[in-house]
Formats: sequence, C-alpha cells, structure tokens
Amino acid sequence: MRTSSLTCLVLIIIAFDHSNAKQTQTISSIHHLVDKIYQWGNGAHGFQETQILISWPMVLAGVLSFIASSISSAGGIGGGGLFIPILTIVAGLDLKTASSLSAFMIAGGSFANVVCNMSTTSPKFGGKSLIDYDIALSSEPSILLGVSVGVICNLVFPEWLITTLFALFLAWSTSKTCKSGWLFWKIESEEILRKNLLEELENGLSENGTTEGLRSIEKPLLGAEESSSKLRIPWLKLCLLLLIWLSFFSIYLLCGNKYEQGIIRMEPCGMAYWILSSVQVPLAIVFTAWILFKNESFIQEGPGMTRNRPSNKLVIPLMALLAGILGGVFGIGGGMLISPLLLQVGIAPEVTAATCSFMVFFSSMMSAFQYLLLGMEHIQIALILGIMCFVASLLGLLVVQKAIKKYGRASLIIFSVSIVMSLSTVLMTTFGAIEVWRDYKSGRYIGFKLPC
Repeated sequence: MRTSSLTCLVLIIIAFDHSNAKQTQTISSIHHLVDKIYQWGNGAHGFQETQILISWPMVLAGVLSFIASSISSAGGIGGGGLFIPILTIVAGLDLKTASSLSAFMIAGGSFANVVCNMSTTSPKFGGKSLIDYDIALSSEPSILLGVSVGVICNLVFPEWLITTLFALFLAWSTSKTCKSGWLFWKIESEEILRKNLLEELENGLSENGTTEGLRSIEKPLLGAEESSSKLRIPWLKLCLLLLIWLSFFSIYLLCGNKYEQGIIRMEPCGMAYWILSSVQVPLAIVFTAWILFKNESFIQEGPGMTRNRPSNKLVIPLMALLAGILGGVFGIGGGMLISPLLLQVGIAPEVTAATCSFMVFFSSMMSAFQYLLLGMEHIQIALILGIMCFVASLLGLLVVQKAIKKYGRASLIIFSVSIVMSLSTVLMTTFGAIEVWRDYKSGRYIGFKLPC
C-alpha cells in the first residue's frame, strides 16, 4: 500500500513538473515571438538608404503601400495609418524614418486626388466641383491648430493611454462609418429601383407614342445642366487657403524641433518657443471667424448633401479641431479622422472624399516641407515612394469612379474608408500594444511625462 502511494506521488510530481516545463516553454516561446515582432517593427535590421532600395522587405513594403494607397485614395484619406505600420513592420524601418517617408507618400497620393477633383465637375451636384472649398476653408485653421496641440499631448500622454484611445476611437469611427455606408447603400438601392421603374414607364409610353411631352420637358433641363457644368475654380479661396498654410508653416519653421533645428536658433520649450507656438491659437480663431462670418455662402451653398447641412456654423471647425488633435496624438493624418465625422453630419460621400483629400494635401505638404528643410535623410527613396503613391492613387481613383458611374454606388467610397480604418486599427493597435508590453517588461516609466 505504501509502495503504491509512493509510486502515485512520484507520478504526480513528474506530471506536474512536465506540465510546468511545457507551460514555461510556451510562455518563453510567446515572449520570444513578441520580441522578434518588436525588434522587426522597430527597425532592428538597420537598413541604410542604399540597402533600402535593393532589399526585398522594402520591395514588399512598396507593393503593399501601392495597394494601400489605391484603396485610401478612393476614400480621400491619406493612408498614414497603413503606411507607417507597413514601413515599420514589413520594411523594418525605425519610426522616425517611416514617419518622414509616410509624409511624402500621403502628399503624392493626395496630390493625385486634388488634380483629378479640381479638373472635373459633377452633374449630380449642379455641375460644381466635388471639392467643397468652404468646408476646407473653415476646417484648415482648426486642423493645423489641433495637430500642434495633439503633438504636445503625444509627448505628455503615456504610450498605453495613446494606444487605448486610438483603439477605442477608431473602433467607434469604423462602426459609424460602416453604418453610414449601409445607409447610403439602401438609399442608392431605392434610387436605382426608382430609375428602373421610370425607364420601364418611359419604354411603355414610347410604345404608345406619348413620350413627346416628356422629351420636351427633359431638353431644357439637360441644357441647363450642361450650361452649369462649366468648371469654375475659386482662386480667391485657394489664395486664402495658401495664406493660412504659409502662416502656420512659418510658425512651425521658426519654432523648429527638439533638436534645435529651425530657421532661427531657439531653445526648445523655452519662453520664446512657447510664446511663438501660442500665436497659433489667435491665428486659427481669427482665420476661422473671418471665414465663417464674412463668407455668406458658407453652409448655404456648395456641392451637395444627402441630408441637411449642419445649422450651426461652428460644427465643422470644431470637428476639424478634434480630428487635428487626435491626428497629432496618434501620429496619423487627420483625413482618416475627419472623414467619418463629415459623413455623420450628412456630407455626400463623393464630396467628403474630395474635400478630405484636398485638406490632407495641405497638411501633408506642410509635413513634407518641414522634413526637407530640417535635414531629412533618405530623400531619394521618399520621392520614389511619393511618385509611386501618386500613380497608385490615380489608378484607384479611376477604378472607383468607373464603378460608381457604372453601378451608381457612391457608398463604395464609404466602404473603402471602412477597410482602411479597420486595417489601421488592427495594425497600429497591435504594434502599440507590443511596445507597451516591452516598456512594462523593461521597467521603463509608463506614466505621464513633461512635454520637454
């Protein structure tokens, strides 16, 4: 009896040790996998510029970025939420290099959208351009101010808080965007059904020879549509947008960065630095107030809406400020954040995409010029990637426009935005969670920090 008891005890101890060994081995394997992903994502490969051009990870990253740019262009968003994870995880670049390259890629893709949208008109919206210049004017100062505030918050907030906020906000935005897409899909289905019924009615009347009255009514309407489809570029509003851009850009250049790189030598986070930075607040308020209260056409005119425009003129600037702050905190462009907000207030998908790409072009060009003037490396590869995204955006835009014209489904734009947002949520949240885990394991401080 005693011998059997001892045998059972020995077997239990062996089994327990074996299970502990397997559990320890599994945990160590998981840690090893996380370490590998973290090292890969943070540029452990250490590619130089010449190696970037010939390395297969960079080629793969270029192919994925081409696809991402073609999808993002359809929704009028920059695609930074996809470019940065692709360049860091796939190509193994450090975050600083990936951010600088991403600025040029976004600028190239948004430039393609702006060229296409400015040179075409839409009969659906009275022959006007798809770009709503009034929305862009009222939003741009708030977005630029919000980005500055968001960058400071990014320096202060701990990584775990940024990752959590990013995941929650993008998950909410993605669900809202999908609901908007489904709503627009149902509206389009009803319109297509109504159009088919009218065609059947017209065919039936034509067999009875009673369509002369309908044709006599259609002719003047078509003539009015053709006469109103003449392209008109609002040069005054474009000049004002350029003035806003140059004003904020000058402040950014004078302030410089934390490495004391700027037009004038200024101590980072010194008294002069904060005074000059705070000038952006009254600058944004003055520009926004002048645009809203002096431009009587705002809110009343502009390319179409599927629902009513917001009655409060401050709604769109406040949304732009929120999008800019979140974009600065999360380190991505504001296009992916303001696009769902514009859809929520009833802006038509085509107008939302065109207007967002127009605003993203200004903000991305500011980032690109800043990187150039403050001593950016890898300029050659940045230009190559920018041209590649320009071509990809043109291709994606043409494909989507043909699909919309053929099937009458502008909601395809909303679904493309949803795809980009979903992928960005998964990639950036996963990468951020891995970084938080590494900081926690290494014993680094994970609380709130000072901005300087």
